[in-house]
Amino acid sequence: MQFMRSHRCYDAIPTSSKLVVFETTLQIKKAFLALVANGVRAAPLWDSKQQCFVGMLTITDFINILHRYYRSPLVQIYEIEGHKIETWRGKQTFFMCLLSPFLSLFDAVYSLIKNKIHRLPVIDPISGNVLHILTHKRILKFLHIFGAMLPKPRFLQKTIHELGIGTFRDIAIVIDSAPVYTALEIFVDRRVSALPVVNEKGTVVGLYSRFDVIHLAAQKSYNNLDISVAEALKQRSVCLEGVLTCHPYETLEVIIDRIAKEQVHRLVLVDKKNTPRGIVSLSDILQALVLTPAGIDALNS
Repeated sequence: MQFMRSHRCYDAIPTSSKLVVFETTLQIKKAFLALVANGVRAAPLWDSKQQCFVGMLTITDFINILHRYYRSPLVQIYEIEGHKIETWRGKQTFFMCLLSPFLSLFDAVYSLIKNKIHRLPVIDPISGNVLHILTHKRILKFLHIFGAMLPKPRFLQKTIHELGIGTFRDIAIVIDSAPVYTALEIFVDRRVSALPVVNEKGTVVGLYSRFDVIHLAAQKSYNNLDISVAEALKQRSVCLEGVLTCHPYETLEVIIDRIAKEQVHRLVLVDKKNTPRGIVSLSDILQALVLTPAGIDALNS
């Protein structure tokens, strides 16, 4: 906890990283294709008229567009392609939390978890430029590398079952034979980032995430969301995040090492039959490592 309070957001910014910024007059289709081409999940939005950053364009926007218009009797999905970002933004309520590079990493973790968001733009207070998009993954990587020099807390040796880390009730899943549109509905209704994919026996066979959805834009297959989730998983790039699992008897230290090594956002908690029983996410890990020792439960506040 003290380690995170004494280090600033600037400390976690890599010496070299990719940052994509979109002007709000850019066409939505081009914006999402640019996200795919650059392998990023979000981009700050710059409004040249106001001369300031006005929000973030994320994969969630793409999902909301598909969900809203795919089966709309009034608007064809191809008509949306020509819309500009500012046109879509006019129909949305945007939340944008900006960080100073001098804010502590402890406060950054609290902001991410408290506001249930996945990324925070770090803004140079002098120039007003975006320096970096701080994420759960980046913070955990920083903590994993430099925290290794610190004495390890005893609770790292406890199992995730003992610590109660993760989501174990009412887990959102999707059947592999279900259409992709069903997965989109779950993303929108449940506000989850990924869905364990199970077969007819209830066994985990994959993971369908929000990031997988954005590749529909690159493949130009968003006009056919009735294909099965199983088929969509086959079509995606091999470099995408797969499904990694964990068990309730594994220690928190083992779980953290696995997530950091594989650079994934979550592990699916499974039983002996490989049936999904929970999800252990980066938010859960950071809550346990940073906020819980300080007596703060931002996940449930």
